[in-house]
Amino acid sequence: MLNKKINNIKKRNAKERRFKAYGQLAIFFVLVFLVMLFSLIFYRASKALNRYELALEIDLTSYEKETDLREINFGKIIKNSLKTKFSEVKNLKEENWLYQILSRVADFELKNQIKNNRNLLGQKNIFWLPLSSKAEMYFKYKNSSNINEWQLQRLVNFENEKQIRRVFNRQFFYQADSREPEIAGIGAGLVGSLMVMFIFLILAFPIAVSCAFYLEEFAKKNRFTDLIEISINNLAAIPSIIYGLLGLVLYLQIMHLPRSSSLVGGMTLFMLVLPVIIIATRNTIRSIPQNIRDGAYGLGASKLQVVLHHLLPLSMPGIMTGTILAVSRALGETAPLLMIGMVAFIADIANNFLEPTTALPVQIYLWSDLQEQGFVEKTALAILLLLGVLMMFNLTAIILRKKFEKKW
Repeated sequence: MLNKKINNIKKRNAKERRFKAYGQLAIFFVLVFLVMLFSLIFYRASKALNRYELALEIDLTSYEKETDLREINFGKIIKNSLKTKFSEVKNLKEENWLYQILSRVADFELKNQIKNNRNLLGQKNIFWLPLSSKAEMYFKYKNSSNINEWQLQRLVNFENEKQIRRVFNRQFFYQADSREPEIAGIGAGLVGSLMVMFIFLILAFPIAVSCAFYLEEFAKKNRFTDLIEISINNLAAIPSIIYGLLGLVLYLQIMHLPRSSSLVGGMTLFMLVLPVIIIATRNTIRSIPQNIRDGAYGLGASKLQVVLHHLLPLSMPGIMTGTILAVSRALGETAPLLMIGMVAFIADIANNFLEPTTALPVQIYLWSDLQEQGFVEKTALAILLLLGVLMMFNLTAIILRKKFEKKW
């Protein structure tokens, strides 16, 4: 009998050890997968932080400081400078190969440099101009599949002569989208996300908090309020694309608001985050002990005074936590914004809430569909930035909860 009990104990201990081993193995596989995933994203994203520029001597001696920049053909000046540097180029095919080494927007870059320092007019100077994305791929990955042998030899010569430099790609953070990957940026996406967030926050926060307090403290408990509670819980579980369809019909087809605008985007996401904030607020209110209400009533406070002077301040940390989590969810949504037309190509940063704009998740979606290597690395960097923003919001929610939560 004793031996049988000992054997049973050994079997239970063996099962427990195997169960722990299975759990540790599962955690190990998850960590390996995450490390591989983030390593790949970091590798791709790190390349997007750099851009490569070519040193080119440009003769501007025929222009005066007072010359109107709109009258200068900067593209023609760059081509003439390239022809002067490579006087051995005689046929049209090699000329086109030569022009393809520089970015198509090199003339705008030259114009901006002169605009910032008009003293460069009337002189012959060295200007650093951006390379095309295909040329950049050679210096970033030693990938010459996108360029021919003639172009490759010129790039090698430039590198040997120290005429190529690597600089930090700060333009990525403030420029809008572009068809050229070397100058495409997330400026419009970031600004659009902030404008959308501003719209749905100023709409959702006061309405959600008011609704939660009314249902918890003022509304009578009957079938109608039960139906409202069930509806709110169901709304929180509805797929986000349904809200996009609702926004398409309500705001665009019925109200005729501007398509792809941050106003429509914010009002669509407002419907998405509203039930989330209501549920979080109600759970916070319910956690407040009843004796606080009873004590306030015993001192002669009205129901409104109890809510404004006691329940609202005590529930504010939980409300803020729920709101931040709702914001982080909304900022990562793509499907609702696609349904209201924010998938359009936006080449300029919006100046107001009615102009067409895009959002960071939509920007990532658009770039991920492009096959050029320059867009692939910028997609990875945009993903990291979006993850960083979402992690910052979630970390803020955790800090607020730890700092202000009260244990009753």
